[in-house]
Amino acid sequence: QVQIVESGGGSVQPGGSLRLSCTSTQISFRFSNMAWYRQAPGNERELVAAISRDRLTDYVDSVKGRFTISRDNDRNTVDLQMNDLKPEDTAVYYCNRKDFPFSTWGQGTQVTVSR
Repeated sequence: QVQIVESGGGSVQPGGSLRLSCTSTQISFRFSNMAWYRQAPGNERELVAAISRDRLTDYVDSVKGRFTISRDNDRNTVDLQMNDLKPEDTAVYYCNRKDFPFSTWGQGTQVTVSR
């Protein structure tokens, strides 16, 4: 069973920053297009940022200019740098493949933005 582990979440005030990271000890991300997703209470899970094997990136409009996705194939990690956080960014954040996500999702990491 594939296990992806996300970390780095926390509680911050609006305007703050967090850096999320995900990794797996069982699979290599090297050959996959990867993505960060988030799910807020009562909402569907949405794709927030994606990075291809060639490090091409794409973002949902609401985070463009604030979030940066990156990958380190040697460390087998995919990171999400989040700056200028807003209350509407509050959600559980997950990492998975962009295309054909693994059916088993990680536990995610909670991000809470409030005063």
